[in-house]
Amino acid sequence: MTRTVEVKDISKVHKNPVAELVQVACRYDSHIEIESEGKNINAKSLMGIMAFGLKQGMKVNVTAEGNDAEAAVSGVSEFLAG
Repeated sequence: MTRTVEVKDISKVHKNPVAELVQVACRYDSHIEIESEGKNINAKSLMGIMAFGLKQGMKVNVTAEGNDAEAAVSGVSEFLAG
């Protein structure tokens, strides 16, 4: 399951957007990845997301594999889309 989403200004909506994104991803059993511009990271990795450099206007692909993949993609995508 994959969805493309444009990242909104999540730093305006969330106090600590990187940590909160990891918390959202960790709610799901599925393996979740975020990919853009040739970079691919595990959405449950705090260090990975910090290094990824999410920023407003960036288009990313959110992909999940597992028993709750559809819910995982939706949850992470909604967070990123604000």
